[in-house]
Amino acid sequence: MAQSGALNREATVKRSSAGVVRLVPPVVGGLLLLFSLIGLIGSAIRDPRPHDIPVGLVGPPAAVQQMSTAFGSAAPGAFQFTSYSSEADARAALDARTVDGFFVIGPSPRLVVAGAAGDASTGVMTAAFTNALKAQGGTLTVETVHPFATGDAHGLILFFVVVAVIVSALVSQALVFATANDAGFGAQLVVVVAFSVLAGLVGMGTATWLAGDYGSGFWTAAGSVTLGAAAVGAVVAGLAQLFGPPGLALAALVVVLLDLVTSGGPVGSQLLPDFYRWLAPWMPAGQLYTSLRSALYFDGAALGTPLAVMAAWLVGGIVLMGLGEVVHSRRRAAVAPAA
Repeated sequence: MAQSGALNREATVKRSSAGVVRLVPPVVGGLLLLFSLIGLIGSAIRDPRPHDIPVGLVGPPAAVQQMSTAFGSAAPGAFQFTSYSSEADARAALDARTVDGFFVIGPSPRLVVAGAAGDASTGVMTAAFTNALKAQGGTLTVETVHPFATGDAHGLILFFVVVAVIVSALVSQALVFATANDAGFGAQLVVVVAFSVLAGLVGMGTATWLAGDYGSGFWTAAGSVTLGAAAVGAVVAGLAQLFGPPGLALAALVVVLLDLVTSGGPVGSQLLPDFYRWLAPWMPAGQLYTSLRSALYFDGAALGTPLAVMAAWLVGGIVLMGLGEVVHSRRRAAVAPAA
C-alpha cells in the first residue's frame, strides 16, 4: 500500500510538472511579444523628426539657392528641394507625386501643398515656411490641392483599411493552418486568392460607407487592397507551411508588426529614424497606403512602385508556399514507409 501511494504521488508530481512545462511557452511568447512591441514602436516614435520631405521651389535662381541654403542650415535633412522654372511645372510635379508641395518665391509668396500627401508632410512644410516668412516680417498664403475626402479628412479610415487587411490576412491563414494543415499548394493558393479578392471589395466598400464617396478611383484602390492582401497572405501561408507555429509567429512579427511600424502610420515614414525609413519602401503596408492615396486622390499617379513592391512580396510568398509543399511532401514520404 505504501509503495502504491508513493507511486501515485510520483505520478501526480510528474503530471503537475508536465502541466507547468506546457504553461511556460505561452508566458515566454507573450513576454517576447511585449518586448518586441515596446522595442519596435518605442524606438520608432521616441524622437520624430522630418527627413527628406520633397518640396519644389519656384522663383529666380539666386532666390531659390538662397532659400535652399537657409533651410539646409536651419533644418538640415528635413527637406529635399527641387527647383522649377515655372509654377506650371511645379504643379505638374505635385500632381505626379514627385513633390508633396511647392513654394512660389515672389512679392506674394505662396505655398501649395497636396493634402493627401499626409498631415505630417503638409504640417511640417506649412510650419517651416510660415516661420521663415514671419522672421522676415512677411505672411504666407497656403493653397491645398488633392485634399483628403471630407468624410476622412486625415486619411485615418484609409490607413486602417491597410491595418485591417494585413491583420485579417494573417488571421485567415492562421485559421487555415489550424483547421486544414494538410491542404496542398493549390488549395492554399485558392484561399489566398479568394480572400484577397473579397478583402479588396469588403475593405474599400466598408471604407466608402464610413467616409462617403472616395471618387472614381474606387476600383483601382480595391485592386490595390486585393494585391496587398494576397502578398501578405501568401507570405504568411508560406512561412506557416515551412516552419509551422514558429513560422506564424515570424509572420506576425515581420509582416504585421514590423511592416506597420515602418509605414509610420497615417503620418508616413518621413518622421521615423533612419533604419525604419530605409526599410519602409520595401515593406507592403506603407506601399499599400501610398497606392490607395494615389488611386483615390492623384488620378493613379505614381502607382508603379507600390504595385511592384507588393507584387514582389506576392511572388516571394508563392515561392515560400511552394517550398513548404515540397517539405511537406518529403515528410509524408518519410512517414509512409515507417507506417
